[in-house]
Amino acid sequence: MKAKEASVYLEQVRTQNPLIHNITNTVVANFNANGLLAAGASPVMSDAPEEAADMAGAADALVLNIGTLHPEQVESMFTAGRAASRKGIPIVVDPVGAGATPYRTDTARELLKQLEVTLLRGNAGEVSAITGLESDMKGVDTSGDRKDTAVIAEHAAQTLGIPVAVTGPVDAVSDGRETYQIYNGHSMMAKITGSGCLASAVAASFLTVSDQVVEAAAAALGFYGTAAERAEGFAANQGPGTFQVELLNALYHVGELDLRQSLNMKQVTNDDE
Repeated sequence: MKAKEASVYLEQVRTQNPLIHNITNTVVANFNANGLLAAGASPVMSDAPEEAADMAGAADALVLNIGTLHPEQVESMFTAGRAASRKGIPIVVDPVGAGATPYRTDTARELLKQLEVTLLRGNAGEVSAITGLESDMKGVDTSGDRKDTAVIAEHAAQTLGIPVAVTGPVDAVSDGRETYQIYNGHSMMAKITGSGCLASAVAASFLTVSDQVVEAAAAALGFYGTAAERAEGFAANQGPGTFQVELLNALYHVGELDLRQSLNMKQVTNDDE
């Protein structure tokens, strides 16, 4: 994918200002909402079962994040997910901490089983746990930075039958046949809470403007990684607090010129391997 193509996705998001319904975790709700606003989307953060169907019915995409899950929230996820499917909007599942406890892993698997999920976005440990690959979890984070994200994404996509994005030092998005590897980003992203969660939400916003799931998700991660690189440049190694603020600023400012200068990804297919 060329920078021009990725910038078209970004411009469409900023023009259409899609409403992204987030049923997410309490740790990241504010950061994710601000990140979506900065990128050009419109967030709604609601997990009440009583309004889950109505909210999803009004939205352009749905993000289901299990970071601080509890039974009432899980109920809302299934209700909203069914409403989203009836409307035909994208559903992104973020399986935060899958592999850390059976409850998390089982919940993630049931969401994928029972709902018409458009994209699964997780880190190497989370996606490995869901699909039965060996994983090494620390709390709700992964210590599997050495894992090959492209291999995990391809395996998961083939196993689950849906596109999968695995983020890490190198991001990968695959549907089992076509795979993008995205080399943008910065190690400081691992020093703030919610960087992966916001990646899922940004990906959801890009999915609202295209039915080419793999390409749209790759464009979203390329944009997000480019913003992270710009953020670290402005933070000038001051630390994670400054970086988090500058990441929001970068999501607002990054445009076609930045993508032309910095976007770094490659596309492979099974026929090429």
